[in-house]
Amino acid sequence: MRAMLMRTCLSDVMAPSVWRATRTVLERAGVEVSVPRRQTCCGQPGWSSGHPDQARRVARTALAAFAGDDPVVVPSGSCAAMVRHGYPELFAGQPEEEAALAMAGRTREFTQFLAEHGLDTGARGSGSATYHDSCHMLRLLGERESGRAALRAVEGVELREMEATDVCCGFGGTFSVNFPEVSGRLGEEKARHAAATGADELIACDLSCLMHIAGRARRTGVPLRVRHIAEVLAG
Repeated sequence: MRAMLMRTCLSDVMAPSVWRATRTVLERAGVEVSVPRRQTCCGQPGWSSGHPDQARRVARTALAAFAGDDPVVVPSGSCAAMVRHGYPELFAGQPEEEAALAMAGRTREFTQFLAEHGLDTGARGSGSATYHDSCHMLRLLGERESGRAALRAVEGVELREMEATDVCCGFGGTFSVNFPEVSGRLGEEKARHAAATGADELIACDLSCLMHIAGRARRTGVPLRVRHIAEVLAG
């Protein structure tokens, strides 16, 4: 089996360990992984900010970078949702509409890809973890189970559910810039709910959520360790 890996801007710039861990896990599970060098951004910032023309220019680069028939695996529910749901709308009536629909159809968030193909990661760990449902995973991709299933499959790790796990962490991309007070309060509440479980760390499938929650935890004195699901599975 082959797959193309979308690094995502955030992982590429802020936490390369996430996309590298994703590649490690996939290859360990028997997937031949390619990481297209031409990839840049998926176009979500422009799209969600109300600038479709700018988003389209960026997204065209992604369409070219990920051309072909291989599945596209994304360690981010947010970016995966942009491709799967944003691209068909963004390119409707455009010359790239067919290519956009094709890419949308073969793009999967990382844990969804693992679950869909029944891939065994052979992951082992210790201690306990709690899981955060990112908005894009839960509401746009309609996915609640694949991240948890991947976490439960890690031998030696106990999953502890926190209160209000499906409530937004407050990041929301530009939402955190436009409404910093609301964003900060939501992030702090999420951090406190996670810490209240007594779990050793908070796990999620979206780096953006983790960075926001961790930042609010540091600023408000909440003891909390966070990791992306790919880093947990990579060991």
